[in-house]
Amino acid sequence: MSDTRWLDDDEQHTWRSFLTANRLFFDGIERQLQQDSGLPHAYYEILVRLSEAPDRELRMSDLASTSLSSRSRISHAVARLEESGWVRRRPCADDRRGAIAELTDEGLARLQAVAPAHVEAVRRGLFDALSAEQVAALRDISDTLVSHLSDVPVWPAADDPATTARDRR
Repeated sequence: MSDTRWLDDDEQHTWRSFLTANRLFFDGIERQLQQDSGLPHAYYEILVRLSEAPDRELRMSDLASTSLSSRSRISHAVARLEESGWVRRRPCADDRRGAIAELTDEGLARLQAVAPAHVEAVRRGLFDALSAEQVAALRDISDTLVSHLSDVPVWPAADDPATTARDRR
């Protein structure tokens, strides 16, 4: 027990505030997506990732790793999105064990219909409460934590010229 690096009062307050803010924010986002579109956030994220990929397609393994999800969870989610006609799965041409997930035209249309309300919920729940300086600090802190906790790059890459602000959902 003597090696435990206990949180001091300020760190404890920061941890609890961070935890509460995240839960409140993501509960609100999840509720908004479910009420407005019947989509869980995880499915919405898959549609967005595919919409931003070249030719609107990604290998299933890449979709899983960039979504920070297991392959089985992504496979289940893509199967549900296939049932809706929003995603199509096909074998990978250069790897018989691999599969490609592709966003269909119907899936893109669904994403475009759902995105405005989702973006407004993100704006209301996060950005409207923060000053420009706080947004910059939050981005810096978040990028630092992502780099510290994962080898998956921040999504989408902030300096990727192929992804414009209009394309980000």
